[in-house]
Amino acid sequence: MVYGSSVDSMDETHGMSESTCLDTLEQFCDIIVQLYKDEYLREPNQEDLNRLIHKAEDRGFPGMIGSLDCMHWDWKNCPTGWQRGFSGRSRKSTVMLEAVASYNTWI
Repeated sequence: MVYGSSVDSMDETHGMSESTCLDTLEQFCDIIVQLYKDEYLREPNQEDLNRLIHKAEDRGFPGMIGSLDCMHWDWKNCPTGWQRGFSGRSRKSTVMLEAVASYNTWI
């Protein structure tokens, strides 16, 4: 995952078949969600919103609950038929990732 390798190359590099790589990635993602869903992957309740608004006011940003950020991520292996719909300013295939995070990176 870190190097953005395709599952096809895992057989040569790590001796893992494509299906094993995909199964392992799915299990990894499921475990991450199970570990963090209660605290980080949930909608904020009123107590959370009050805390975030108070913290932002202390820092000079009244009424703000988080910070929005985005990035264009190069999609090296974008299917040919999709490339036109996913091309950015650089004419490369990209996917736009967006996240809203609070001061303590609670997303």
